Amino acid sequence: MTARLVLIALRQVLRLLLLSCRSSRSKDLELLVLRQELSALRRQVPHPKTRREERLVLTVLQYLRPARERLSNLFTPDTLRRWHRELVRQKWDRPHRINPKRAIPLQIQLLVWRLARENPTWGYRRIQGELQKLGIEISASSIRRITAPKRRPGPTRDTWRQFMRAQASSIIACDLFTVESIGLKTLHVLFFSELHTRRVLIGGVTDGPANLTWTTQIARNLSEAREARTEPLRFIVHDRDKRFGPSFDEVFRAEGIEIIRTPWRAPRANAYAERWIRTARTECVDRVMVLGARHLHHLLSIYVEHYNRERPHRGLDLQTPEGGPHLKPLRAKSRAATVSVGLSMSTTERPPERYNRLTGRATASTSSALIGQ
Repeated sequence: MTARLVLIALRQVLRLLLLSCRSSRSKDLELLVLRQELSALRRQVPHPKTRREERLVLTVLQYLRPARERLSNLFTPDTLRRWHRELVRQKWDRPHRINPKRAIPLQIQLLVWRLARENPTWGYRRIQGELQKLGIEISASSIRRITAPKRRPGPTRDTWRQFMRAQASSIIACDLFTVESIGLKTLHVLFFSELHTRRVLIGGVTDGPANLTWTTQIARNLSEAREARTEPLRFIVHDRDKRFGPSFDEVFRAEGIEIIRTPWRAPRANAYAERWIRTARTECVDRVMVLGARHLHHLLSIYVEHYNRERPHRGLDLQTPEGGPHLKPLRAKSRAATVSVGLSMSTTERPPERYNRLTGRATASTSSALIGQ
């Protein structure tokens, strides 16, 4: 760019020397011709593209002219001013230099990034204050430089996922789903799920009208189960179905439980309940031809017992919702136990014979040999 700029400047100087040797009349005629050519060219190319060095030369030449003559048929004054601002900005555009002697150690940078990632509502000053407690002196601008390319910390609103995880121990979710019986009759199932333990409780199954009266009665029936909890409930999450109406919510409000209604058409807001519906359909309901409401209630009762006591859950680090193993580990049987099992067999029963390829004769099984001994 520098060499090209010098070349253009020399060319303009030579043109200026040649113009000094010409008469005023010839200059005026050439000026008229050039203006006519410029107007014809402007009709074909309204916005011509120029190089950076050409902009610089045009800007300098325009500022050398008198103020009343700073007119151009090709570029407007605003364009020339913008080019000048770009040149000034490029003049002062220098890379930010960091003193290598005061570079922040990698361990402190990792600690700053960890605090910013695990606490998204903290700002730079808050992170600086927490680091001062640990005896680490670092400026807020350094914290911003560390975290800005990845995340700009600041106050943000909690998402539904963050809210659910923070209050999971005191939240239950409820929802309804339907199952078609073998006679094409729609069966309705109401269930409740604890977000912290993933424990599921079947509220009721009906083949009749699943209206607000039915759901309200189920909520009243489960009041004893809620009172038996060691940790009180604070929230219940459900969608805006009309079957979860005012009378249903009033049962929980009387116990000091706050109602949280999910937004319209937002199934992810009640993702725990929606995920259990898919699990129940995949592992239980879709594998059996349901005969009726009693049959469905029996199936779901057995499956929920298996789900709460024996099924490992990925969200619980492969633990069961009720916690603790309920099955005895398998152990290898000893030889004495095998012999005792063989001796307990009736001698009157003759085990099936096997064909020995080496001798060509039929031989008894191992259990018959133990009995014979």
